[in-house]
Amino acid sequence: MNFSILGTGSALPVCIKTNDDLSKIVDTNDEWISTRTGIKERRICGEEPLSDIASVAASNALENAGINAADLDLIICATISGDYITPSLACIIQSKIKATCPAFDVSAACTGFIYALDVAAGYFARGKFKKILIVAADAMSKLIDWKDRATCVLFGDAAGAVVLTAGDDLLSIKLTATGDATALSAPNVTGNCPFGQIPQTQPYLSMNGQEIYKFAVSAMCNDITDVVNEAGLTKDQIDYVLPHQANIRIIEAAQKRLKMAKDKYLTNIKSYGNTSAVSIPLLLDDANRSGKFKKGDLLALSAFGAGLTTGACVIRWNK
Repeated sequence: MNFSILGTGSALPVCIKTNDDLSKIVDTNDEWISTRTGIKERRICGEEPLSDIASVAASNALENAGINAADLDLIICATISGDYITPSLACIIQSKIKATCPAFDVSAACTGFIYALDVAAGYFARGKFKKILIVAADAMSKLIDWKDRATCVLFGDAAGAVVLTAGDDLLSIKLTATGDATALSAPNVTGNCPFGQIPQTQPYLSMNGQEIYKFAVSAMCNDITDVVNEAGLTKDQIDYVLPHQANIRIIEAAQKRLKMAKDKYLTNIKSYGNTSAVSIPLLLDDANRSGKFKKGDLLALSAFGAGLTTGACVIRWNK
């Protein structure tokens, strides 16, 4: 026993910034960004806290699932950029939607949503809970250096959510981690302790783009192959691939290496950029609400991120 998806939801900040807008603050232009990343615009939490966006996504998922917040047994939030270090973003969401269940955060960067799915599957396997809400929410705009054109053009802010119930639609799942703080990292707050001897670093995300590109393509190919095999399927039987929306070139390179039809790969990076842990549930909600999926469709999800972490799974769509 693991889970089935009852409903999906998402929410976006009101502030939209195009590539042309970014060209006014850093040395870049629309052609440079779009040809290298596939991104045309992104949303920024400039007028609202992330917890507000996350709570709207949660409420939208509950409405789509046809249940109330009072029905929830657990809330798991995948994030690296909550409004507070503590309390957790999950606890703030719980308060805003008026739920009363336990709530906690999972930190696995861009792979956080798939990590959260695996955590939820464990609770269902214990037979302890009947309804679990997973919310992925990140405001990467708080973590990047807006003077660094190599990173500030890549990211956006958003929230996505799913409501899960006990079921058998998780067919396989794989998680990995390889501890590495050099390829991709964002320092925590350092405070002003008078006894501190550790040199302080700028609190901005840093990334080795070439190293992450190679890691990401390899991870997607290996992980998707493994979870499809574990599910007892062939790649031809997968109806849709929902990859982490980090860079269109990564997605295209993995698609060619896996030799899966291009039209199976869902993307929305053009409109949102890299929204970290949110990219897959945001993609899932877009497809759900547009009527893309039909009952019984087989979905392969794949993500990678700082940690370095990776995750992939195969889910049967039964909504």
